Amino acid sequence: MAKKVLVLAETREGALRNVSFEAIAAAKQLSGGGEVVAVLLGDAVSDFGQELVNYGADRVVTVEHPHLKHYTSDGYGQAFMAIVEQESPEALVFGHTAVGKDLSPKIASKLQTGLISDVTAIEGEGDDAVFVRPIYSGKAFEKVKNKEGVSFITVRPNNITPLAKEERSGDISSLSVDITNLRTIIKNVVRKSTEGVDLSEAKVIVAGGRGVKSADGFAPLQELANLLGGAVGASRGACDADYVDYSLQIGQTGKVVTPDLYIAAGISGAIQHLAGMSNSKVIVAINKDPEANIFKVADYGIVGDLFEVIPMLTEEFKKVM
Repeated sequence: MAKKVLVLAETREGALRNVSFEAIAAAKQLSGGGEVVAVLLGDAVSDFGQELVNYGADRVVTVEHPHLKHYTSDGYGQAFMAIVEQESPEALVFGHTAVGKDLSPKIASKLQTGLISDVTAIEGEGDDAVFVRPIYSGKAFEKVKNKEGVSFITVRPNNITPLAKEERSGDISSLSVDITNLRTIIKNVVRKSTEGVDLSEAKVIVAGGRGVKSADGFAPLQELANLLGGAVGASRGACDADYVDYSLQIGQTGKVVTPDLYIAAGISGAIQHLAGMSNSKVIVAINKDPEANIFKVADYGIVGDLFEVIPMLTEEFKKVM
């Protein structure tokens, strides 16, 4: 049976997040030939509507309000539920992001439906769709099927391939929602994270551990990441040592990432760190200790001093780029 699927599209620093396009692709598969409706919430987001259509959305519904300038679960929850009441969807798709992880349980509770989170693949389509998600910190995968009620999933960034961007036509409408009784109002946001590529959506990540030895030691990693159009990450050990901010932490208690290329420099490979990056498509490990645990999950291993290897890699990449 064809389904109407609502997709929560997200913006970050004045642009649509790539996970929004991945969510649309997942919704297309889940809809079984039905309608995919993208939802945009914010204070000035209507200009992004056509781009969502070009990536496969059949329609776009926007809600613009001053209280939606910054994310709060109250504000976004009221706006999104108003669209749910208007559209009566059979399925919902969010990105498995900070916003998606916070808002999806709230919406699922209001709809009294289940939630399948952190989906990395979808097998089949429509009512036959089976959702694949990691369990036990990525050591195993389970397959889940929704049997009744609204299908509700969150998709992990960098796992669902977006549809090709094409010139498509689709209706873009707005809905007026009165956002009231907010328990929290955010007036200003001060960012501690570094500017540049979003770590959770980066195609290339260069990550450092305690072996980087200092905050200054991350400079060559940043240079390589910039050259490759990627982002810098870190192990918890590096964050605990105050080399970098915790916003860059990758692991079981940090961000879970799945880039095309993950370069681990000076990271021993504690199980908590592996839980956050072991599903990367290609893993390159650089460590002086040939017995380091990181080599067990690496596709390529380099035994050597990262302060010698990273500059050499940077120079070689410069020759071909």
